[in-house]
Amino acid sequence: MAGYKINRITQDIKVALCELLREIKDPRVSKLLSIVKVDVSGDLSYATVYVSAIEGFETTVTSVKALKGAAGFLRRELGARLSLRKVPELRFVADDSIEQSANISKIIDSFKEEN
Repeated sequence: MAGYKINRITQDIKVALCELLREIKDPRVSKLLSIVKVDVSGDLSYATVYVSAIEGFETTVTSVKALKGAAGFLRRELGARLSLRKVPELRFVADDSIEQSANISKIIDSFKEEN
């Protein structure tokens, strides 16, 4: 399968999942959860979704556990929203990149205040 098609499908999945995360009513899923990256396998069997929450890594881990439970629902909704022959199985991974970037921003701001 051509690389541009995988990239297009990856972006479509990311956009659709962003919309679906706003609709989930599970209180364990953070409202400030964002999708950092989506990796789709070459045969469209699996999609690894990296998520991160602004509140911290513990909140991200809790949200990932809830999302793993809702993976079947999310996969079904993806199939309804996207016209794909094969909807990939979703795998959620906690990522702490947003928290790390906030810490780096604080460090940079503290250096600016010193000067």
